[in-house]
Amino acid sequence: MGKNKLFKFSEISKMDHVLEPSLDQTLNNEIDYKGNWHSRFFKNDNPIVLELGCGKGEYAVGLARKYPNQNFVAVDIKGNRIYVGAKQAEDEGLDNIIFIRTKVDFIDYYFEQNEVDEIWLTFSDPQPNKPNKRLTSKVFIDRYRKILKPGGIVHLKTDSDVLFESTEEQIEEHNYDCEFLSWDVYNDLHKLPEASQEILKIKTHYEELFTKKGSVIKYCKFRVN
Repeated sequence: MGKNKLFKFSEISKMDHVLEPSLDQTLNNEIDYKGNWHSRFFKNDNPIVLELGCGKGEYAVGLARKYPNQNFVAVDIKGNRIYVGAKQAEDEGLDNIIFIRTKVDFIDYYFEQNEVDEIWLTFSDPQPNKPNKRLTSKVFIDRYRKILKPGGIVHLKTDSDVLFESTEEQIEEHNYDCEFLSWDVYNDLHKLPEASQEILKIKTHYEELFTKKGSVIKYCKFRVN
């Protein structure tokens, strides 16, 4: 492992707003902040929004800047990626964002029923050969359903035709309540309220890379309860 990665792993281990639960803690249900996010970390009753597979956390950090009256939890297994967003949040003094270093597979171990208001999936791995590993597959949606409040929203923003087509099929097959769906979101921004337009203008590192290569960005939001 390179020195730069070791440095980042060392740094995030010292950050109060980065959690690194062990696999044993997770599987043995020893996560004492499950159900206690408002009282233990955020010290308020504001809505909780997750970014799953957050990468460098640009979306969650961007949302935390725009919405100081909401709480954000960014999740990714890659500590060297998390470091980027966590350091940025620390430098900016953002107190409404926390990072968890873990697999998205375990997300329902960290939140209680009805504890989460919204979930963002930003440029998730499309898993072309493993449909059940896609973050909008029924396997994952069933996990989200356990922790989302009734009427809670799932957002997907992606460059991947495979992932977006698969998500559209899942929405239709399982009768999720789709509020908006576009295969070219920047061309369709005018169809959304101004607040939603501003949110969708936040761009991650991966989105910048993909758009430079000519990818068209897709977006949808739907309710699964």
